[in-house]
Order: sequence, then C-alpha cells, then structure tokens
Amino acid sequence: MAIKNLCCDILTRFYVVSGEILRVGLFSFINPVKIQSSLQKPAKIILGIDPGTLVMGYGIIEINGEHIKMKEMQVLKLSGKKDNYERLQLIHQKVEELIKKFKPHEFAIEAPFFGKNVQSMLKLGRAQGVAIAAAMSAGLPVTEYSPKKVKQSITGNGNADKIQVWKMLQQLLALKEEPKYYDATDALAVAVCHHFQINSAIGKMAKGFNGWDDFIKKNPGRLKK
Repeated sequence: MAIKNLCCDILTRFYVVSGEILRVGLFSFINPVKIQSSLQKPAKIILGIDPGTLVMGYGIIEINGEHIKMKEMQVLKLSGKKDNYERLQLIHQKVEELIKKFKPHEFAIEAPFFGKNVQSMLKLGRAQGVAIAAAMSAGLPVTEYSPKKVKQSITGNGNADKIQVWKMLQQLLALKEEPKYYDATDALAVAVCHHFQINSAIGKMAKGFNGWDDFIKKNPGRLKK
C-alpha cells in the first residue's frame, strides 16, 4: 500500500492511505477534493399538486442553485363513472408513485377555491386531503397555497389567468412545449411558487446581518456550546 508523506513538522505528520485520511499526532489532514464536493449544495426536488376530482395536475421541479428545471408535468385523469372513494384511492396511489419515483424533498398543493356549490367543495377537499395524506405518510413537509397566492408569486398579479401564468412559467423554466391540460401547468406553478416562497423566507432571515460573526453577536442565545 502506497503511503505518501504530505507534511511533516515538530508536532505531527500527515499521511494519505489509498485516498483516505490517516490521523497521526494532534491534527488531521482533510482532502481538499472532499471539501469542495461537500460544499456543493445538493439539488432540491419539489412536488406540486393541483387537486381535482376528475383531473389532478402534478408538476415536479428540480432546483440547482438558481436554476429551476422541470422534471415532469402531467395529469391524472379520473373517470366520472368511478365511485368517489375509488377515485380518492387512485389519487392517493398516484401521489405515492410520484414520491417513490422522484423522491421530492418538499410537497406543495393548491388550496381549494371556495365556490357556491357545497357538494363540489366537499369533493375537492377530500381529493386534496388524500393527496396531503400520501405526502405526510412519506414524511414530506406539506405547504398549502391559495390560487391567488400562486398567481401573485409567478406573475406578480393575483388575478392573472391560466394562460398568463403558463407564459411566465415558460420564461422562468425555458419551456417550449404547449400544455395539454392547464391543471398540469397549475401544479407546476404551485411547485415554483413554493420555491420562491422558501427563498424569500431565507432572504428575510438573513437580512440585517453582516456575515456569521454579526449574526452570532446579535443572537448569542442561539449558539450551541
């Protein structure tokens, strides 16, 4: 086994054995290549859902630094001839499949739009509930956004229509294809909205501090010793 002497001084010697770290003395040598790879922020995957009793939209995005990439955007079509509870089961199964396939870190869903038809609202609420239940069973953090909040986050206008939202998504994600279902684009918008809200929250937390030293100085109680 080749052993390369990297450094020698009065206190200690450092060796690397087959690319691994060997500690001798008071200090240990850290491979700079490993430091660089560990500092690279891992990609984050967000699953967005637009709930529905007949059509459920879903969109999955991957975040790498400032880059947003769409991994999939599609719908689950449910036959109106099926029993209501059977449709709920299919929604639950589909969300489970998406979580297993894409392994998202976050789950975001659009809140039901409150209308005058109580029965329709009840059915839509159930569809949302089973989707949330599937995410919670997988241990995912769940966040809910109102349709107005999603539109505001994507376009800057809470009253924007579906076409305006999609056109903005095309610019943000560099998409060229035209959607077959706006339920799918709504779900994609929910995922992107969630990403924007997370970044906004992080930005607000960091605001007002000039580096870590300043943060620790102003928050001594949050330092663990």
